[in-house]
Amino acid sequence: MLKQRLGILVGGGPAPGINSAISAATIEAINAGFEVVGIIDGFEHLINGRTDMVRPLAISDVSRIHFQGGSVIRTARANPTRSEADLKRTVETLKTLGLSHLITIGGEDTASAAARISEHGGGAIPVAHIPKTIDNDLPLPGSAPTFGFETARHMGTQVALTFMEESRTTNRWCLVVVMGRKAGHLALGIGKAAGATVTVIPEEFASDRITLDELCLVLEGAILKRRSLGREDGLAVISEGVAAKIDPAELAALPGVEIGYDAYGNIRLEKIPVASVIERELSRRFSERGESRSFVAVTLGYELRCAAPIPFDIDYTRTLGYGAVRFLLGEHGDERTRSGGLVCIDNGRLDVLPFDDLRDADGRIRTRMVDIASEHYRVAREYMIRLRARDLENDDLLSKIASAAKMETDEFVKRFRSVLETDFVTERADAVPDEVV
Repeated sequence: MLKQRLGILVGGGPAPGINSAISAATIEAINAGFEVVGIIDGFEHLINGRTDMVRPLAISDVSRIHFQGGSVIRTARANPTRSEADLKRTVETLKTLGLSHLITIGGEDTASAAARISEHGGGAIPVAHIPKTIDNDLPLPGSAPTFGFETARHMGTQVALTFMEESRTTNRWCLVVVMGRKAGHLALGIGKAAGATVTVIPEEFASDRITLDELCLVLEGAILKRRSLGREDGLAVISEGVAAKIDPAELAALPGVEIGYDAYGNIRLEKIPVASVIERELSRRFSERGESRSFVAVTLGYELRCAAPIPFDIDYTRTLGYGAVRFLLGEHGDERTRSGGLVCIDNGRLDVLPFDDLRDADGRIRTRMVDIASEHYRVAREYMIRLRARDLENDDLLSKIASAAKMETDEFVKRFRSVLETDFVTERADAVPDEVV
């Protein structure tokens, strides 16, 4: 009887815990009688029909990689579903490699590709997908995080705290833009944990499209309100995903901005210097008031992706890697996951979700957005210093903020009303002005 052969590949951006998932899956598979191979660079070489970009994995190769960052089999963003020809060639290459099973590790794009491959293969090569991304934007049950998120949030919070001290020491604002393609989970997690003065995420804007002016009004309003309360320093954490809501044509007209798209059709936010764009615009606004104001603007993300995982993510990914193999051996799932599914933990137990249950109307895996009606977001919002609807009802505070902006109150309200109208936090009847922290 031929030994079953398992292939493991990683797609998308790096995230802490990849090696731990590879390690756990490899060890469990070998102990279950599989031969295991790591597929180098995700789908990239499979699409081209290459079978030489694989490496055998033995227990000795992976037994002590679980605490390392990065990926021992690398990763790539190649998309095997861009055309039917690419998809067919990818499946044929997997069969040529003699694979009986496949584990994919990645975010929503890799999960979407895994779903198409499992369908196209007709169940000949069952696929177990392990959800990975620091963006935390896969629709897992019970608000379970994607692996890598907790490590990225932990490390990002430490960096944010140093910028908070930089802000206090130099008496100026620091603008920290945090990676996150569409959703604001990572920015919110970092901002809330660090106690940032204000955090801005895409979900707080009801419209699918916003302007740079709308974004900067939120930040400008927070800066002015904090000034009215006696502080010129502050830390703003901004999700990179807000740039995806701005019309690409508006962005392209800005100096230093290059608009591009990745293999899955997503706008390449790393090509847009969001932090510099915001810094330049805020500086211009204060300059119009006759002020020369200095900001510190940085982008946070690449520092986090290949970090060594914290114990949470090591523990989590070892369970997911083990669970992926047990699923492929038939211990989890049902008829709907016969050809493949997404491995997750639901209320402490392993589960496998059918790919069809995770798709949107376009057939892609849904993006989990921050629920702005949740207590998690409401608490974060309540502890921010930003313009609120109730500020208009406090004549003394409104007068102070307008004075800080060097504007008459009527003029101030007219300019900033659109920001106030996006205030999703339930206003408390007994609310008092924000304390300065």
